[in-house]
Amino acid sequence: MTGTFINTATVLAGGLLGTALSSGLPVRVRETLMTGMSLVVIAMGIKMATETSSILIVLGSITIGGIAGELLHLQRRFDAAGVWLERGLSRYPVFTRGNFSQGIVTASLVFCVGPMTILGSIQDGLTGDSTLLIVKSVLDGFAAVAFASVMGIGVAFSAGVVLVVQGALTLGSSFFSQILSEQMVSELTATGGVIMLGIAIHMLELKKIRLANFLPALVVAPLIVWISGIIQW
Repeated sequence: MTGTFINTATVLAGGLLGTALSSGLPVRVRETLMTGMSLVVIAMGIKMATETSSILIVLGSITIGGIAGELLHLQRRFDAAGVWLERGLSRYPVFTRGNFSQGIVTASLVFCVGPMTILGSIQDGLTGDSTLLIVKSVLDGFAAVAFASVMGIGVAFSAGVVLVVQGALTLGSSFFSQILSEQMVSELTATGGVIMLGIAIHMLELKKIRLANFLPALVVAPLIVWISGIIQW
């Protein structure tokens, strides 16, 4: 769990630092940062989306996952949690800047979706080698500063999501290494890439997207690969 603890700490520290620095940034600078980060997220999303070996799997994952998210009202729950936390932190002005739900959803997806998260956590759990997660921690720490400077305290709270997701993968590394095939990881990554493109569209304010409602797609993707494998037998 060493790598996960380090990663959680860097995201938390970066999120808090970025939130604190946001008060000193002019509006035009924050707008430029948001645009720049959106472009980077687009690049990341395209790179990840090309990992797929079958666009139909990604399409099915996004469709089924999106329907599940809508039925579970995930975005509404995230927004409600954000309002509740913002009220509790309202006495500290530095913590009330930005959009909490956008910050935590965006940062959580960027920090938790991708092969480095899955492979690094499993490697840490099986061999105790945290090298991959430590490298990821450095990258996530700098990204957290940038995201939090425009999105606020929600980015820092994504550290909790990092702890839960990577902690679960690390603790269950023996199990996940057996059930997650290379194709499952690739399709999960590709599906996450499509969701990240949605993040960029949302960040650029081209269209308001209920991003949290697509989170179940990340579970659906490996399930579709597993089911398709059974059918081919």
